[in-house]
Amino acid sequence: HGSAPDIAGKGIANPIAAILSVAMMLDHLEASRAAERVRKAVAKVLAFGSPRTPDLGGTARTADVGRAVREALE
Repeated sequence: HGSAPDIAGKGIANPIAAILSVAMMLDHLEASRAAERVRKAVAKVLAFGSPRTPDLGGTARTADVGRAVREALE
């Protein structure tokens, strides 16, 4: 929906859409189990309520959310 130049380089962009696009790519590659793991990891992080980027009312940085999703995969 845009390039968001107002937050570029600040490390506050929400990475969840990009992470979920990986799940879509895995579905396309017929790796549906891996895709489901990614979706479940995102859902787990969102359900936990933290970390959250500013757009979701939190103070976390982009990397914090990405790291939390990665850890939820393990």
